[in-house]
Amino acid sequence: MNLSSSLKDKLLSEKDKVLNSKSNSVIRTRFSKVKNDKIGNGILSNKSFLIKDNIAIKNEKLTCCSNILKGYISPFSATVIDKIIENGGLITGQTNCDEFAMGSSSEYSIFGPVKNPHNEKLVAGGSSGGSAAAVAENLSDISLGSDTGGSVRQPAAFCGIYGFKPTYGRISRYGLVSHASSFDTIGIMSKKLDDIIKTFYVVSGKDPKDSTSVDHKKESLKNLSKKSLPKTVGVIKDDILNSIDVEIKDRYLFLVSNLKESGVKIKEIDLPFFKHVIPTYYVLTMAEASSNLSRYDGIRYGNRSSSKDLNQLYVETRSKGFSDEVKRRIMTGTYVLSSGYYDAYFSKALKVRRLIKKSYNQLFKSTDSILLPSTPELPFKIEDRSKDPMKMYFADIFTVTSNLVGNPALNIPCGFSKKDLPIGLQIISNSFNEETLFNFAHSLKERNIFD
Repeated sequence: MNLSSSLKDKLLSEKDKVLNSKSNSVIRTRFSKVKNDKIGNGILSNKSFLIKDNIAIKNEKLTCCSNILKGYISPFSATVIDKIIENGGLITGQTNCDEFAMGSSSEYSIFGPVKNPHNEKLVAGGSSGGSAAAVAENLSDISLGSDTGGSVRQPAAFCGIYGFKPTYGRISRYGLVSHASSFDTIGIMSKKLDDIIKTFYVVSGKDPKDSTSVDHKKESLKNLSKKSLPKTVGVIKDDILNSIDVEIKDRYLFLVSNLKESGVKIKEIDLPFFKHVIPTYYVLTMAEASSNLSRYDGIRYGNRSSSKDLNQLYVETRSKGFSDEVKRRIMTGTYVLSSGYYDAYFSKALKVRRLIKKSYNQLFKSTDSILLPSTPELPFKIEDRSKDPMKMYFADIFTVTSNLVGNPALNIPCGFSKKDLPIGLQIISNSFNEETLFNFAHSLKERNIFD
């Protein structure tokens, strides 16, 4: 492929920005390799992409920001990567993240923490913090992350950009390193809503390599790009709003008021099983993580410790290879799956998940969208939460439900706080109704209510 002079200038500009970046968001670049990719023509032509370090790119390192995979090179590309390149997208590098996508701040990484571009003393959110920060810094047009419990939407809110999580199964997970397989989705981030829509249009669809992908009718770009408000929007009550940051609450109420004035029917709702979503989510995801991460033993791939005893080799490899947070989740997940505690924890969490799913299905019979904060607070200081896992886990209070249920959700940037920190709000629709989210977001963008 021969790059045009304008495209060369664009890539050189982005490369220069990466080299001068202080956010620690990009861990590897491949600007020199772009011209060797068999890039097609399509709606993503000349759009640059940065990819989270848990999505496979052929012949590139794939470490999940972990010591246990340090030096591992992927022999294949994820389906989303192939689709992006076939449609003209340029894969320019890989981004920093929490190790194995386990975290809400992008601090648990062998490459060090990701810093928020708006204030380098603050976190960028997680686990896809590198992808969010890179887009916020204009290091690429679009980035891919993974969203298991809010890992695209939460950092998008902290960095002031759009962050989209699709319906479970709409985008193939083939080539995404598994964290919790029944929750994981590949998500898309960008400053431009149109870029997210075009990327979703390209990468969505049934994939024979992923048995969990769904064969669902693909909406046209025209339908995805309409500007229309939903007829009914569900909003949360004051008892929950009073527990979040006051500036996020004010922005939320401002949007609700604006929607009322625009003729949208506002319906106050109780969030089903709200107090139970965090424990349910973490019991299930830790159980799935303990199973998925059992493959990293130093025998098949990745780093291997030296020992003549096989059991000791396993112990040393995993002890040195995994960070404290990953080991904490593996051990907790193994515990809830053990014979003595399976019924008390894992089985019970599965039942609660089914109840949550049933309740939201019922809720969406009377409302088109739900409006929520993306985060309960503004970006916090680096190292402020890393020693307090429970406090860190509750940063996901408004995002995990969409992963438990499988619904699509979109973070929309809603201006800045008094200290110039980004504020994000989240819109959620029923499964496979991504066009509702995009049309809603388009309408808000068109009216510039947060400018």
